[in-house]
Amino acid sequence: MTETAPSSNRFAPFLDELADAAAAAIMPHFRQGFAVDNKLETGFDPVTIADRNGESAMRTLINGTYPDHGILGEEHGPEKLDADHVWVLDPIDGTRAFITGLPTWGTLIGLRSAGTPSLGMMVQPYIGERYAGDCKQAWYNGPLGTRTLKARTCSRLEDAAIFTTTPFLFNDTERAAFDRVEASARLSRYGTDCYAYCMVAAGQGDAVIESGLQAYDIVALVPIIEGADGVVTTWTGGSPADGGQILASGDPRLHDRLLRELSRVGTP
Repeated sequence: MTETAPSSNRFAPFLDELADAAAAAIMPHFRQGFAVDNKLETGFDPVTIADRNGESAMRTLINGTYPDHGILGEEHGPEKLDADHVWVLDPIDGTRAFITGLPTWGTLIGLRSAGTPSLGMMVQPYIGERYAGDCKQAWYNGPLGTRTLKARTCSRLEDAAIFTTTPFLFNDTERAAFDRVEASARLSRYGTDCYAYCMVAAGQGDAVIESGLQAYDIVALVPIIEGADGVVTTWTGGSPADGGQILASGDPRLHDRLLRELSRVGTP
């Protein structure tokens, strides 16, 4: 499923090529029998052949098409991180969802230009959805057709639907801050991984609050949120490019309210 991206960014059409390559490598394993390895000696951080093959497919395409570009991937490490353009890859964001057969995982394909997120796509090949953005605009292609993404208006926390993948992302201090926010929000939803950010961009929800993210968890999503007129920062209002404590909001006024609640926590 290759579509023409409605973007002036010259690398935007390449997002779909990378998405096709990743999907071809990953989908033969979804809801099939495969081994699950654990990256940690203590705890559980799963990885599968689908993660590794998906990233390898994208790396091969990048190296063959743009050999002067850098790559930062979750599974196979860094290449040429001092390049002007660095692709930031998470072949399966939501591996826990993947290994349990849930279609809430996605492939994250981000581009960092001069250190700043400039282009990104979230791909869900099982459902057939792609969410993409270039910080100026954001777009969707999938079963609902092709459309522009716009975050919805929601200035009050009391009216907001908020997301987090799991409250267990947070340390005790962060959890207390999240609990305060959740108590005031109209609705909260868990288990969303990268899909939450796309739902904010699509106007289906209002904010995502997470912590402990790596660059490959967020770089692809920043241009989508910003392209839909949303805001993404750290909990203290800084750049989200390196991950950490992340807040994404559809309405800048809601973002300011949430920053007041969360910035008091500081960094871990």
